[in-house]
Formats: sequence, C-alpha cells, structure tokens
Amino acid sequence: MKTEVQVAIVGGGAMGVGLLYHLAHEGWTDTVLLEKGELTSGSTWHAAGLVPHFIGSLNMAKVHVEAPLLYARLEEETGLTAGWHPTGAIRLALNDTEVDWFRYVQGVLDLVGVESHLLSPAEIVKHQPLLNVDDVKLGFWTPNDGWSDPSSSTNAMARGARQLGADIERHTLVTAMRQLPDGRWEVVTDKGRLIAEHVVNAAGCYAPQLGEMVGYDVPIVSVIHQYLVTEAIPEVAELDFDLPVIRDPRASCYYRRELDGLIIGPYERAGAKTYGVDGIDWDLHFHLTPPDHDVLMPWLELAAQRIPVFAEAGIRTTISGPITHTPDSGYLMGPAPGLKNYWVCAGASIGVTQGPGAGKYLAQWMVHGQTEINVAEMDPRRFGPHTYPKGPFAEAKAIDEFHEMYQVRSPGEERFAGRPVKTTPVYDRFQELGAQWMEIFGWERPQYFGQLEQHTFRRSNALDAVGDEVRGTRERAGIADLTAFTKIEVTGRDAASLLKRLSANKLPAKDGGIRLTHMLTPQGGIECEMTITRLSPDRFYLNSSIMGQVHDLDWLTQHVLEDETVTIRDMTNELAILAVSGPLSRDIIQPLTETDLSNDTFAWLNAQEIQVAGVSCIALRVSYVGELGWELHHPIDSMLTLYDALVTSGEPHGLVHFGSYAMNEMRIEKGYKAWGSELTTEITPVEARIERFVDQSKDFIGKDAVVARSKEQLSMVLVYCEVDTKDTECRGNEPVYSNGKLVGITTSGTWSHTSNKSLAFAYVIPELEQAGSRFDIQIMSERRDAVVLDAPVVDPQNKKLKG
Repeated sequence: MKTEVQVAIVGGGAMGVGLLYHLAHEGWTDTVLLEKGELTSGSTWHAAGLVPHFIGSLNMAKVHVEAPLLYARLEEETGLTAGWHPTGAIRLALNDTEVDWFRYVQGVLDLVGVESHLLSPAEIVKHQPLLNVDDVKLGFWTPNDGWSDPSSSTNAMARGARQLGADIERHTLVTAMRQLPDGRWEVVTDKGRLIAEHVVNAAGCYAPQLGEMVGYDVPIVSVIHQYLVTEAIPEVAELDFDLPVIRDPRASCYYRRELDGLIIGPYERAGAKTYGVDGIDWDLHFHLTPPDHDVLMPWLELAAQRIPVFAEAGIRTTISGPITHTPDSGYLMGPAPGLKNYWVCAGASIGVTQGPGAGKYLAQWMVHGQTEINVAEMDPRRFGPHTYPKGPFAEAKAIDEFHEMYQVRSPGEERFAGRPVKTTPVYDRFQELGAQWMEIFGWERPQYFGQLEQHTFRRSNALDAVGDEVRGTRERAGIADLTAFTKIEVTGRDAASLLKRLSANKLPAKDGGIRLTHMLTPQGGIECEMTITRLSPDRFYLNSSIMGQVHDLDWLTQHVLEDETVTIRDMTNELAILAVSGPLSRDIIQPLTETDLSNDTFAWLNAQEIQVAGVSCIALRVSYVGELGWELHHPIDSMLTLYDALVTSGEPHGLVHFGSYAMNEMRIEKGYKAWGSELTTEITPVEARIERFVDQSKDFIGKDAVVARSKEQLSMVLVYCEVDTKDTECRGNEPVYSNGKLVGITTSGTWSHTSNKSLAFAYVIPELEQAGSRFDIQIMSERRDAVVLDAPVVDPQNKKLKG
C-alpha cells in the first residue's frame, strides 16, 4: 500500500468507484480506494440495479444521464461487461396531479436531451402486456432506461480506473483519521497508515461512523429495503422480449423481469425500519437482513392486482438489506462542513444510477474547483446540525422519504415528519393567524396565511390569500419573520481585506453603508450572494440565504490567510429578523423609536444600531420586496416584545402579515434575481446581467474569468419576461423554444397580482435579449408565448425604495 497519495477514497461501492474512475479520467491517478471487504460488499451488491432517467430536478437529471452512457461503453473501454440491460421503463400516472407531474418532467428531460414519451394505457400494454391498466391515466416511457448488474458495473468502472493508474486496496479497514497541521490527512488502516492531500468519505451505510472519526455528523440514515424474486412464471417465459421496468405509485413498487420471473420491489408506505443508527459492525460483508414479509403484504397485494400473474407465482428469494437515505433523499456530494479537503460521496438511495454522475461532477469539483452543473442540492452543507443521524429529525425524515419514494410532491407541498425543529418566538402567534408552514434548514417559515392549500401544479386555492398579502404590503404595509436567514459577523484588523478579496462588488465606504455583493469561484461562477453592512471599519455584518449558512461560513473561513487577524462569528441562532415593508412602514416604526427615520437621516441602503420598542436592533433600510422598508435584526429573546409593538402600531395602518409565497412574488415583480435559481456557479455575473455589482477596478477572486467572459460571445443571457399562461406559471427549468429550436431555460416565475401578469426569468440566447423579443416556453406540454420586458413591472426607478 502506498504511504502518500493525492486522494484516498474510503468505500468501494458504486459511489466511491465511480469517483475513482472519473478522477482518473480527469488526470488524477495518484489515488487509492480503500475497501474493508470486496468491492460492492456493502449495499451496492444487493441493489436491484435500476437506472432511471425520470426525475424532476434538472441537475439530478444531468447526473442520471451519465450512468446509461457509461455502462453502455465500459466493456469496449475495459473488456469487462457492465451488465447493462437497456430495457426502457414506464412510470404510471393514476390521477391528474401525476399527469401534470409527467408533463413537467418531460420538459426537464427535454432540456438534457433524454428521449421520453407520454403513453396512453393501450400503448403501455403494448410494451408490458402483463399489466392491468384499468386505473391508469398515462404512462411515462423512457426508452433508454434500464437496469445494470451492480457488481459488474462497479467492477468495470474499477478496471477503468486501474488502467489509468489508480490503486484499489481491498480488505483494508480504516480505523482512524485525522487532519495534520499542514492540512493533509492521516488515514490509519489495519494494513498501515498513509497520508493524503484529500480524503473522500464514500462509505455508504458506514459513512456516519467514518465521519465520527473526524467529528463530522454525516446526515445519513439507512432504511431496510426488500425485494422479491419470483420463480419462473410461464406467461413471462413465453415473452420473447425484455420487459420495461415499471414503477407503480399505487403499490409503491417497481417491477422488472429477472430471467423467466419477476422482481417485485415495494417501498412500503408504512412500517419501514431504520438500520444501524447506533453503528454497524465493521466485519459485515455481503450482509443481508432477515426478510419481513408482513410489512410488505399490503403492497404486494396491490402489486398482484397490477400484474395478475404475480398473484400465483412462487417466491424464489427475498433480498432484504439497508439502503442509505438523507433527510431530502438527495445524496451527499461535495465538501464536508468545516473540514478542508474532506469530501463526501455517499447517501444515494439509488447509487447504481447516481454513482457515475456523482463521480463525474465530484471529480470536476475536486480537480477544477467548480462543476459544470449546479450542485447545490447535492452539497453536504445544505444540511445543518438538526439533521445529525442520531437525532429524531433525520430518522423521521429518512423513513418518510422512503415511504414517499414513488409519490408525487406537488409545488409547495410540505412533509411534516420530524417537525417542527426550529421555531421562532412568534410561531404561536402565526399559528393563530392561520400560517401554513414550510421548513427550510430546520426553521419553520410561513408560506402564507389562510386556508390549507390544495396542492397542484396549477394555480391553487392559496392564490387569493397570497394576493391579499401582496396588495396589503404594496398599498399599506406588511410584516414578515425573516429570522431564517444567515447572519454572520466578521471583525478584526483584516476583516475588510478578507471581504474585499472575496467580494466582486465594492465594500461599503462608510459606517452604516450596505452593499449587495457576490463571491465568485476562480472560474467566475457565483458561489455566494451576501448583503454586507459596515458597522465600523473593522466590523461587518453579513446576511445571506439560510441555505447558505454552513456553505458561506466555510467559504469565508477557508479564505482567511495565515497572517490575517479575522474573527468570523455565526449569529444566525442569536438574532431574529422582523421586516416591515410598504409605503406606510415608516409611519408604523417611527412612533416606536427616537431615531429619525426620515430620508435625510436614514437613507436607503443604510443601517443604524437603534432602539425600537425598547429592543436593541441593527436596522437595515432594505427591502427584498421592493418597497420602502426596514429589516430589524434583534436578539431573538426580545422578538415577541418587538413583534407585539409593531403589530399594535401597525393595526391602524392596515398592516398585513406576509409569507414566502408573497415575498417570492414581490421579488420577481421587482425584477430581483435570486441565489440558487437565477444566480448559480454555472454562470458568471456577465450572463446574469448583474455587472453593476462587479467592480473591475479592484482585485477579487474570479476577476480574470469575469473580465474574459465580458469580452466573449455569450451562449446565454438572463431576461425578464411576461408569459401568456392559462392556469399555471413557470416554476423554473421549463424549456424555451424559438422557431421550434431549444434556445433556453426558465429559472423562476410567478403570477403577479400587482400587474395582473404571469412573469418569469429565463436564460436565452443573446439574440433574444432585447425588449420585445418573443419566444415560447413549454409549460405542462403546452408552448406558451413569452415576451421580454424592458423593466420590472414594479417601481423600475426605485422611487418606492427611496421614498
């Protein structure tokens, strides 16, 4: 075994081997994969091996597309078959919501070039004649789907990596790991120790135990999944073609052919069991758990109704074993929080599908510092401490995600397992007002106030309530709890130097100044978006999306130079935020403070430390909804005092409460672009048309790339448009067409109660950037006309903000 390597990967399943393969193809071959047993001997070997393209996330679809392409060519490259069976697959829709979901997903797959077709029940039976489709409305046919033998595909990838110089050490158990003073990692095994510049936790079900060695609580919980393999079925044996994989939401099952029989794989919707939460024996290899048919019976009975020949089939064997799940069912791929050069590639519940793509994009991240796709939904730092695997939230979420594996989640639909975790002091007050809740990074945040939403891909019954919130805020004033935002204090002699080096924009030039700034990758991609407030020359207060809390802390701390004196303090849990916005907001706050809130003494984009209702506040004159307003950042223990005073003062003025639905609608009405949708690492400020927030007169990380991009012919630019819709809006990731040619993609959209229009942002070819340009957006399988607008529909001159 080598004693020094560039990368040490721990775990020899589909995820770890997929990364080893792609690192080798990126040119990193001073690598070793450490596996405590044989390759695939954890959970990969007992997987059913299904490889679907169907998924509603654009970036996950880009991941999924990699596996069929790689598995189909591995034999030519390595001489080993990957066990690839291109059978195609059909997913069944049983109600109108599922039909709408299919229409949306088809648009997503169109964007990544994946062939798909919507089938009638009669057409479904032509592909799978053994199905009962009496209750089926539509089928989603992906002809390039299939399944792969997990051991064959993993071993073929392993040979491909070895051929390029990568090493694999089997029967090598990692027993300890620590970071050395020089930043490298010491990895101790039962065969000796090695030093690595980078380490990767790809340990699957063992990932939490491996993480414990370095103090990292990996948010993975394993859940037992079972599938049945039948004996030969005459009706199957008579078929002279391979059957497509079927996914059936009623039985919560997948079905595929196995020789002359079938595999029936239920994701039972009740009674699922976790595995190994308190630890798993390191000595287990190719381990299965005892079958439990009782928990499967309701779903097997439904499966027998769907495939009547299954009802009389004998069962040859039952495969029962743990599969990893995260709280959102997405895998972990990227840097571990707070640990430089410690990476994670684990947590996939369908690792045979996701291993090749995860390996490809993590290899890009490690080698180049950026990926060609937006990986925010895969980044391990999207989870906070509330998701630690031994806590109730993580376990409840893992079980719920397992139960809901084949169920549609409509826009805005929330799952309440394990909640609430984090509430603010006004939670009970909001409950009394009819708040409908969402969870974000563990925090409860109101979506809107009103009747329970009937979730749909069309306009829902929440629309009128949201309209009342928007109109009330625009015409009078609204109050919102914005506590669920990241709050960071950066202080010290070199605080300004650090932030200047990271920020594309100028820093505020005077105490109390506020600037919106973006922090970029070396390739110019938008890594972070923050509001920076200068409270004194060596004290800065930063605010960003709550989903960026761990990510942004990492970005700041890991860029502090050895000789710099900087203190970075996370204040997110200490401070609450109440925002009061609207033309009457000054009239509501002024009676509660001795500070003069007039324009002459408290102008837009300025901050002051003031007292409001006797509560100490950092008051920021900013508004994400595009109105006159203030954000009051204050000790969370004083939140009820401040809230009650603001509501009492606001009552004569018609103050309304508003939630995230209204806030998103109003930010789009104002033309504000959002981090994570319009602004991602895939694009630079040039394509996003936020060049006004870039100061090219100073040095900053990513400057060279931005300057170069500004001189290049662009492939896409962001536009703001009005869409001719009927009963639904753009939600992001809808295809854009011009003259029948795919020319772009939407990023977000909303119905605007203020302008009575449907609005959207979209990236399109530069030829369509000018106001008045027209194109089509495919929404629910219909192409709707869109026209580029020359300005936001609300306050394009910022007169309200400055009022």
